[in-house]
Amino acid sequence: MESCPFCAIVQKRLPAEIVYEDENALAFRDIRPQAPVHVLIVPKEHVGSADEVQDPALWSRLMPAVKATAAKLGVSGGYRLVVNCGESAGQTVPHLHIHLLAGRGLQWPPG
Repeated sequence: MESCPFCAIVQKRLPAEIVYEDENALAFRDIRPQAPVHVLIVPKEHVGSADEVQDPALWSRLMPAVKATAAKLGVSGGYRLVVNCGESAGQTVPHLHIHLLAGRGLQWPPG
């Protein structure tokens, strides 16, 4: 999608601090981190939100990127994954993305 900033990052038209890439996904540091480690993992194909996933196998194609990113960043022993779906849930970019947060004790409920 031409106007999607995450598609532009995937296509290397916008800069990002990329920490992992494979044939299905790209992981890059969040520009407004909410934890010492805050990375976004996005599918390379444009999918607007979790609600728009047509192929359930997309999730299984993203999970190897999650695991590899956590390992590369040294947080495999403890991290949180968050997927916001829609504006009312806090999704600000209309491209499916998984937040990987780590690097400090994360409380539940979040905050």
